[in-house]
Amino acid sequence: VAARLLRRAGAQCWQRQLSRPGPGSLRCSPMRTPGAAAARCLSSMAPAVRFSPAARSLFDEPLAITVQGLSPRQQVTLRTSLQDETGELFEACARYQAEDNGELDLARCPALPGGRGSFSGLEPMGLLWALQPQKPFRRLVKRDVQTPLRLLLEVFEGHSSPPGRLLAQAQHERVFLRDGVQRVPVREGRIRATLFLPPGNGPFPGIIDIYGTGGGLPEYRACLLANYGFAVLALAYYSYEDLPKDMKEFHLEYFEEAINYMLQHRQVKGPGIGLLGISKGGDLCVSMASFLKGIAATALINGSVANVGAMLRYKDVTIPPLGINASRIKVNKSGIANIINVLNNPLEGPDRQSFIPLEKAECPFLFIVGQDDHNWRSEFFAVEGSKRLQAHGKEKPEIICYPGAGHYIEPPFFPMCAASIHMLVGKPVVWGGEPKAHCEAQVDAWRQIRAFFHKHLAGTLSGTSSKL
Repeated sequence: VAARLLRRAGAQCWQRQLSRPGPGSLRCSPMRTPGAAAARCLSSMAPAVRFSPAARSLFDEPLAITVQGLSPRQQVTLRTSLQDETGELFEACARYQAEDNGELDLARCPALPGGRGSFSGLEPMGLLWALQPQKPFRRLVKRDVQTPLRLLLEVFEGHSSPPGRLLAQAQHERVFLRDGVQRVPVREGRIRATLFLPPGNGPFPGIIDIYGTGGGLPEYRACLLANYGFAVLALAYYSYEDLPKDMKEFHLEYFEEAINYMLQHRQVKGPGIGLLGISKGGDLCVSMASFLKGIAATALINGSVANVGAMLRYKDVTIPPLGINASRIKVNKSGIANIINVLNNPLEGPDRQSFIPLEKAECPFLFIVGQDDHNWRSEFFAVEGSKRLQAHGKEKPEIICYPGAGHYIEPPFFPMCAASIHMLVGKPVVWGGEPKAHCEAQVDAWRQIRAFFHKHLAGTLSGTSSKL
């Protein structure tokens, strides 16, 4: 009976090693000694991956990773991979050496330099923030927030390339909705949006979340923010359902309708709401705060204080888009465009008409700035916005600058996107950023944004946990 169990265990381990060779450039070799594998499987010291939290965690939550059961000082290669809903594969890998007790704790053990590792040094979350697409110009975006992203971690023997045999593997779910958060599709009047409500009776401080030129209805930042006790409306404004198909002209009356919807919702705490926008969504938020009532706080992530990309209208007011000069686009040998100098200066000539009159706003502003933003000069916009506010006797905005951070400052642990297709340019553009610095900026900016809204939207919230 014992021999039969041993053979069966050996067969199971053999099948497990061969069932998934692993995506991308790293390939595991089939084990040559199934008998030895069976012995390792039956041994309590067989290598095993341990996550904390164990099975699932919120995407913006740190994840502790440990490998146990290795030999003392054993050299291994760790690889993480995940697929988005379109099947795009993202991978990261790093080389490590176990401690004297055979344990590899990424919070204590640095990744070793050299080879084809994605990073080196003590980086407990490096295997997540260093994920990069297998195909160029892809950005990790979560479209269906009701399903998790499944992270696969594999442990390979040695530091060779391709690596040695597969020693252990485990999966972990990175989820976006905390238990009890409601996702409510909104189709009232012209509004095309999704409302996320925290668990509990409410009412909750309200926020409208707006993305950039990609269009559609991204929900992942809004739902992650709702996990902290905010009622958040992810608002589409073009290229979605029956909304305008392209960026030609926007009417603030549409955004005013969304503000009124939030203020009239019984689960939203008044008397005002917050606005959060990135890129083009940022200057739309500035325009909303400048012309519309009911705004208590506005946070911009690499936004502009000039109207960009489309004509903006509100009643009898028209703000033209900031002028561009396409001859300033620089394309490198790889065909990637640098567009940082394309926009005209909104302080000069006719382009001054595109400067949004943010001095009309009655709310505080927070500017989150990536100083290596290559989409446009975000720091310049923030500084000029601050000058204009103070020149009109308004409160000085809070400006937080992050050296080494690029344009797409997302919630924590989204991997940095160095370059991808720009919807308006029609070709890949460089977004800027250095991966480690960008990751650190995302973690801090997320904390700063939440603190800003806690402060200005009816005071500090009462201990809402982000835990699942």
